[in-house]
Amino acid sequence: MGEPSGRGRGAVGAGHVLGVDSGGSGLRIAVARADDEAARPLAERVSREPVRIGPAGIDAGHLLSQLLPAAEELQREAGADGFTAVCVGAAGAATLGDELRTRLPAALASAFGARYFALAADAVTAYAGALGQRPGAVIAAGTGMIALGTDLTAGGWRRADGWGHLLGDCGSGAWIGRAGLEAALREYDGRPGGSAALLARAEAVFGPARALPGALYPRPDRPAVLASFAPEVAGGATDGDTVALGVLRAAAGHLADAAAAVCPPAADSAVACTGGLFGLGEPLLAPLRQALAERLPRARSTAPAGSPLDGALAIAAALAGDRLTLPADAELLQITRPAPGP
Repeated sequence: MGEPSGRGRGAVGAGHVLGVDSGGSGLRIAVARADDEAARPLAERVSREPVRIGPAGIDAGHLLSQLLPAAEELQREAGADGFTAVCVGAAGAATLGDELRTRLPAALASAFGARYFALAADAVTAYAGALGQRPGAVIAAGTGMIALGTDLTAGGWRRADGWGHLLGDCGSGAWIGRAGLEAALREYDGRPGGSAALLARAEAVFGPARALPGALYPRPDRPAVLASFAPEVAGGATDGDTVALGVLRAAAGHLADAAAAVCPPAADSAVACTGGLFGLGEPLLAPLRQALAERLPRARSTAPAGSPLDGALAIAAALAGDRLTLPADAELLQITRPAPGP
């Protein structure tokens, strides 16, 4: 645990906060000054080991076994006297985070004196990293996809999709990869809707088409394997393959539909796209811009200001400074504060 990021030290004696981003690729942890409203990271650690998920959901003990040693390193590097607030953003926290809710606040209070704690779904930290604390909507997309929006009022959060690769995640990397592989197999069969270009790409990546089901269905990481074919679909679209272009246009429509379902109706609401999916570039971004303009003509497309880890730090700093305006939610953003005095 603990690959240094190379970032510098903070000032000794300043109040500090800790931000955590836990996802399928591992754990990222950073420290910032509590009085820095921009929550700029002073130092960072990375673990490449994803937190385990067991019968009770996300394994709190496994997360703590990685988090506590790394946080101790960051505390020393930043010259921190503990952490005033901690925000943990975790993939699956909304539905699989019960053990995290039960164990993390006390464990972090004991280890670092943390008085404030936030457990956030990764979509919430993605929102905070992209838009900060302003009304709008965020499409967070990689292997999977979820859209999240809020107007910062009592209406709270609105979410769309995020139902996984079997029931949804429409327009995600897994969705695009599956649609591309379907088109490849249609071509192999001689059915309408096939693509010779995508068949050639599929066989170059996975081997003979007839062996594809056996190579795919037994895999526990099936969504990631499907998503690994999304860049090939984008490559086919760049080369002018009409089927690949159609897949990306359909994906853009699904992403825009989700954003429209959660975006506040007020004029000039901000809409940002964040996540690895958008690294596919113009073959996806061009139809997405068009779809968003059609579905949300009054909204304003905005480049994301930062990452989910930046969002976790921003939530922690805002919580420590009593500046948090993002809505609390029992599943999406659970806040633990000190009990009021007598």
